[in-house]
Amino acid sequence: MKLHEYQAKELFQKAGIPVPKGRLLTSRDKLGSVLEEVPGPPWVIKAQVHAGGRGKGGGVRLVKGQGEAAEAVAELLEKPLVTPQTTAEGVIVHQLLVEEGVDIDKEFYLGMTVDRKLACPTMIFSPSGGMEIEEVAKQSPDLIFKEPVNPATGWMPYQARNLIYKLSQVPGGSTVKELSSTMKKIYDLFVANDCSLLEINPLVITKQGSVIALDAKMTIDDNALYRHKDLAQLDDPREKDPLEVLAEAASLNYIRLNGNIGAMVNGAGLAMATMDVIKLAGAEPANFLDVGGGASEEMITKGFEIILKDERVRAILINIFGGILRCDVLARGVLEAAKKTDIDVPLIVRLEGTNVEEGRKILEESDLDFLVARDMAEAAELVAKEVKRQG
Repeated sequence: MKLHEYQAKELFQKAGIPVPKGRLLTSRDKLGSVLEEVPGPPWVIKAQVHAGGRGKGGGVRLVKGQGEAAEAVAELLEKPLVTPQTTAEGVIVHQLLVEEGVDIDKEFYLGMTVDRKLACPTMIFSPSGGMEIEEVAKQSPDLIFKEPVNPATGWMPYQARNLIYKLSQVPGGSTVKELSSTMKKIYDLFVANDCSLLEINPLVITKQGSVIALDAKMTIDDNALYRHKDLAQLDDPREKDPLEVLAEAASLNYIRLNGNIGAMVNGAGLAMATMDVIKLAGAEPANFLDVGGGASEEMITKGFEIILKDERVRAILINIFGGILRCDVLARGVLEAAKKTDIDVPLIVRLEGTNVEEGRKILEESDLDFLVARDMAEAAELVAKEVKRQG
């Protein structure tokens, strides 16, 4: 679950991490009162969306007066913002963060994530703040400093020194202390909130020598939200695809993609393999949909409904391995779900597992027009034929 920048900064403040003074703006008529509460000019106006590259898309504006501020708000609020990480349609900006301008001397990148190879939290520090860390890693890997953390001991003071003293120009003593303190607080915040990512880009040193988190990005592990009911309330469904919101309410794992072949699968690994099959057939998957090993008729029905709400879908591939759920039981569930849902696109079904022959027979003898595949190769062939037939 992603947090907005303003939400993450509220948590930063509680943790003692310095951030610029700012206020949230949700309507144009509140701009005057917000500017009165935020020191300035200049002010920085930031679109609050769950998409990276806001600056490149014009979603971050430095304004030097109330007139410029009003113009920036009119251009951003309740309008689509296109960034390198959004579709061509962009995302609607529902709220803005108005912050005081900061007199920047140096910019750094500071982040915390889980290193899957080392299986432990890892602090990442770089003097190339303000740039996309992935690009820095590709072009200048020597500027990426990492410090793995042993969960048994937690963050140790020497680890901050390890990172800071790799800089070509080490800041003054008081600034080093502030950087070290910020790193410790970032680690504590990361662990306490079960984050999968915590990022400050840029973390700046002002010309007065103060350390301030100019930006904030936090992603919480969904599997840990039961421990953080207060954080779960911060979720903003407006930032999600509407179909993903429907799937979440039905306990389905659904991610909308850009293709035209809907897929319904049980198991994440099989879902990935199914998407590969669709691409090898010359088509593109319209979604990732995992109904889970114990899928019920209700879940399958809801899965059909969600897939069919995507107007781009031209065929549906159901690829199920009957392990926990027998294939004959699953086939009956698919039949009932199909009868309840107005399906007007070709339906390709591939079953494997317990009672597979019974399951195939149920589908083949039904009144509905199923294309039953015997294996993955035949499923791919049927998908390819449908794509070619529809042009």
